[in-house]
Amino acid sequence: MKRKIIRIDQELCTGCGICAAACHEGAIELVDGKAKLVRENYCDGLGDCLPACPVNAISFEEREAPAYDEAAVLAAKQKKMREKGQSLPASGCPGGRAYTLDRAVLSQPMQAAAMESELRQWPCQLKLVPASAPFFNGAKLLIAADCTAYAYASFHRDFMRGKVTVIGCPKLDGVDYSEKLTAILRDNDIRSVTILRMEVPCCGGLEQAAKKALQDSGKFLPWQVVTIGTDGTIRE
Repeated sequence: MKRKIIRIDQELCTGCGICAAACHEGAIELVDGKAKLVRENYCDGLGDCLPACPVNAISFEEREAPAYDEAAVLAAKQKKMREKGQSLPASGCPGGRAYTLDRAVLSQPMQAAAMESELRQWPCQLKLVPASAPFFNGAKLLIAADCTAYAYASFHRDFMRGKVTVIGCPKLDGVDYSEKLTAILRDNDIRSVTILRMEVPCCGGLEQAAKKALQDSGKFLPWQVVTIGTDGTIRE
């Protein structure tokens, strides 16, 4: 598949090893005194190593590369921790642990006048959310482009309220969401789907992935697409 992945300039690289330490996935190692991308399927394309490089030897490029293998990365991390006599918590990375948020408990009297968050679960990023998370059952699903929350002022009140929200950006994430979305729709009792996208062309990738997932899931669900303009208004 063609995707965004890092490139290390071997002429600029000084072999300091800072990028290898910054790469949480273990995709980079020092080989013959130079940093090299030794496991392309471990590179998530997010570029934590870029700002770490003191000589700017690392950049992004888009080319044919194996897909990011999250399961293999996690297995490698667990193996390394076992070798060190350490152990991962049962839930793995705390940032990826799925749970429901109880807004009644979270609300505080002093915040009564402020608009309350309508986020009902964690995580919400499409790359992180487990397709089998219990909060999907019986849910109205909102599939939203990242930028919509910033462009549309009443995003929480008008779109998130009463829904389970997943967000993503096909251009920045560099993944095909259709497979994950298909699993969510196919394996859970989803009641309806709302696709919220920006008017910019790259946001069409999110809409197409959602439509493909609806088709591949084999279910007939009520769904709608809402487009937000860059000026923050809803496009008719």
